Amino acid sequence: EVQLQASGGGLVQAGGSLRLSCVASGFTFDDYIIGWFRQVPGKEREGVSWICMSDGSSDYLDSVKGRFTISRDNAKNALYLQMNSLKPEDTAIYYCAARQIGPQQYRYWGQGTQVTVSS
Repeated sequence: EVQLQASGGGLVQAGGSLRLSCVASGFTFDDYIIGWFRQVPGKEREGVSWICMSDGSSDYLDSVKGRFTISRDNAKNALYLQMNSLKPEDTAIYYCAARQIGPQQYRYWGQGTQVTVSS
């Protein structure tokens, strides 16, 4: 059974930092791209960052470039999102999701973790 478990959210003041973690099980990590998404109630979900678990290539949403860093630990089947210089507009529920490498949809989703940034 494929499972993605996200954690690390919380309440932080603007300018602060949080580190999100996503631990995966039930699939071969190296064959997948894992991404972080976020959603605010009433708004569309947006992709924040993704990383290819085989070669480490990654990309970011423009608004988080330079502030967020995605990383992986294949030995632990874990994915991280270091979020620095947080802004109130980063407030959302953050989800990790996985898809196979190639033109595939994100098939597996973890439960969300709430990130709240106060001004």
